[in-house]
Amino acid sequence: MSPAVEQFRQQLSRFAMRVAVTCGERSWSYAQLLDEVAARQAILQRGAVQRLAIALDNGPEWLFWDLAALFGGVPCVPLPGFFSPAQQRHVLDTSGVDTLVASDAQAFAALGFALDSDGLCRRTVAAPAALPAATAKITYTSGTTGQPKGVCLSAEAMLSVARSIAQATASSAIERHLCVLPLAVLLENLAGNYTPLLLGARLEIPPLAEVGMRGASQFELPAFLASLARVRPNSLILLPQLLLALVTAAEQGLALPDSLRFIAVGGGRVAPQLLERAEALGLPVFEGYGLSECSSVVCLNTPEQRRIGTVGRPLAHAEVRLADDGEVLVRGARLLGYLGEPAAADDWLPTGDLGHWDDGFLVLHGRKKHQFVTAFGRNVNPEWVEAELVQQLPIAQAWLHGEALPANVAVLVPRAGAISDAQLQAAVDQVNAGLPDYARVHHWLRAEQPFSEADGLATANGRLRRAALFQHYRSAIDTLMAGSNV
Repeated sequence: MSPAVEQFRQQLSRFAMRVAVTCGERSWSYAQLLDEVAARQAILQRGAVQRLAIALDNGPEWLFWDLAALFGGVPCVPLPGFFSPAQQRHVLDTSGVDTLVASDAQAFAALGFALDSDGLCRRTVAAPAALPAATAKITYTSGTTGQPKGVCLSAEAMLSVARSIAQATASSAIERHLCVLPLAVLLENLAGNYTPLLLGARLEIPPLAEVGMRGASQFELPAFLASLARVRPNSLILLPQLLLALVTAAEQGLALPDSLRFIAVGGGRVAPQLLERAEALGLPVFEGYGLSECSSVVCLNTPEQRRIGTVGRPLAHAEVRLADDGEVLVRGARLLGYLGEPAAADDWLPTGDLGHWDDGFLVLHGRKKHQFVTAFGRNVNPEWVEAELVQQLPIAQAWLHGEALPANVAVLVPRAGAISDAQLQAAVDQVNAGLPDYARVHHWLRAEQPFSEADGLATANGRLRRAALFQHYRSAIDTLMAGSNV
């Protein structure tokens, strides 16, 4: 056990009699949590497990096995339930997983896994891919094209991030955290599990359906609100779209618990307007920024240092600087390497994100590779405009295109089939009123169907596949532009 992991284990043991985990009517103290972890650690050792994948719904079992792998020095591979079967097979095969803990063992039988006497799915892996030394977790990023990519992380890097978040949020006195995102997502795994445990807080880990999460992009607000009322958490981690649903519900008069002290939001661009709406409601929302390659969170707004429109200041473990072209570079708690690729020689990781500083707070513009240049030579980050568009109630999804065009064109997915073109136009007008001319939506098209993994226009976690969208709508855009005066 590495010194960082041993320190983590000892810190948990100090909270022995406190409640550590709750799920429904069952709960485990910190001492019982460590007992559960030790029992699973012994199973991993007895079976000489080389690499463990976790294919479970959210719940205490996910946490127990994850910590067993961490304490036992077994590389852990979270297997997102929202990955397609082909993506899951890619993850298991490229990472060389020999052991799988799964709620549905039969689903993996075709990949050579069979149940053993301990209830684990086992298979023989002849020549597993070599891992960087000290790899504790291989988290796969879904990306926007191609197969997921394995990011190898050390325990030291992950725990340093968890400690930084604990330090930054200490004043919020978090005692109860509700896990909303899948634990296979690194952000919830670290900030939503490790950090509260470091603080001696209680984790509420219900199945995803109980908090309204179904698949990668389906969200049922009533179930989420019911969980909030039942658990009365102090902290949550939300994606922008989930925050939008929460804020909209509160604006419509639906009651939210007064227990909330820290709502972290990240995983995508958050429109400042949404944060201002949350602030007007008295919701303690704090935007952050991170990426898997940096062991999750890099920057975070806090109660002491908060500026709407920014992603906060760098956490204690991280250094951030900007390249000459504005690309964000990060040093500290970075990946050991991508699976199957040589490690980078430079300590500074190019993130692919563009930004600028505002009195020590980082402001993001969007992805460097997504930026387009109009026919008038203006640089536009479409994510900025798209985030504003989906703030409007009639618009569920938006994609903005303007590369080499004299005018920008948006493809809009209405939130419901009954939404009229007039309502969409009013929403676009509302957004345009706050944008400079070069970034405005000059023309728009109504989407044929929602952007999804099924039609190849979005990833499993909802990120736009921009190249696929361009190919799909290229003819319609050409026709639209040919008939316009701009």
